[in-house]
Amino acid sequence: MPLPFKRADRVAGLIQEELSRLLRREVKDPRLQEVVITAVELSADLRHARVLFTGSGRQGGVDDILAGLRSAAGFLRGQLGRTLRLRYAPELVFEADDSVERSLHVAALLKQVLPREDETDDE
Repeated sequence: MPLPFKRADRVAGLIQEELSRLLRREVKDPRLQEVVITAVELSADLRHARVLFTGSGRQGGVDDILAGLRSAAGFLRGQLGRTLRLRYAPELVFEADDSVERSLHVAALLKQVLPREDETDDE
């Protein structure tokens, strides 16, 4: 029997979609042009949201993107409350998602440890 999703999980998915839409269409800050929302983790009471993002580090890097997201947080929170018709719009806390860098690092370590196919002894 499949496990039922919690309400917080469903709302987190809606928040992720809406934040992506708002960043793409509504926010005019040039620092946020290429930001991708990778995940939203929502507390059980729906009042706190941890928003993970990635973005191109072209101009000012992750710190510049984080500053742009923090400055737009009030606008984004208000829009989420109106669009999703939530009783309480969650407080947004933004964090850079470093999972891609970590996975590349693990892959590089595995490549060093594991022998390549042409180096194995097939006898």
